[in-house]
Amino acid sequence: MEDPSIDAFIWGMITMAYLIAGLFFLRFWARTRDGLFAAFAIAFWLLAANQGLVALTGGSREELTWFYLLRLTAFLVIIGAIVSKNRRVRGR
Repeated sequence: MEDPSIDAFIWGMITMAYLIAGLFFLRFWARTRDGLFAAFAIAFWLLAANQGLVALTGGSREELTWFYLLRLTAFLVIIGAIVSKNRRVRGR
């Protein structure tokens, strides 16, 4: 039997972890001005928004398209930043 308060606590911890990871990458971006770090910060904040929405809906509607679109957008941001960084490095 699942305890909804434990689920909400864990979802909240995961959301907080994503937000903190985004802040770390934002700090790295502020030091280096490397767009890859900014992209990772944005992606982690999108994942935090996704996880927060899962927590607010009680996790029962995680299969909704909007949740998947948030996750997909986060991963596309990361992939785009990596491809962009590799193209710039090869162009030099």
